[in-house]
Amino acid sequence: MHELLLQSATETERSAHHAVVFEALQAMLADETDWICALATVACELHEAFDYFDWTGFYRLLEPQTLVIGPYQGSHGCLRIDLNRGVCGAAARARQTQRVDDVTAFPGHIACSTTTRSELVVPILTPSGTLLGVLDVDSELPAAFSQADQDALEALCAWLGARFAPR
Repeated sequence: MHELLLQSATETERSAHHAVVFEALQAMLADETDWICALATVACELHEAFDYFDWTGFYRLLEPQTLVIGPYQGSHGCLRIDLNRGVCGAAARARQTQRVDDVTAFPGHIACSTTTRSELVVPILTPSGTLLGVLDVDSELPAAFSQADQDALEALCAWLGARFAPR
């Protein structure tokens, strides 16, 4: 188990903490071949490691235009998200990270939780560019996520995409 990192941490502290968590995840998942098991482990580790990660989970692309929830940590989330809606849909469509400091200002934001104030959504792509899903992290604090969080979660999702790309 890792020390809990507070939202007030500096960029350097955030980067260092993410590195420790990523290293631990790589060790835990070294021999794992099950995608769902890996996602559940990642969601749990991230959720427990950062105090400002109030909802931490994945939406998997299981239908051509629909993301389906799970695994995740936190309160209930939206069960299915159309790719044309919300921050998760935008990240999936554009295949680019969406870091939103104020979700109420995001056009088409889906209020799965009324307490969410900021959101960071990172697409999970295979090396060939196939979308597997997205990592979604919500916070009850405005502007909770920084460039250090984004960079680290992008590296994690790139690793997941390469590690669990369909063979």
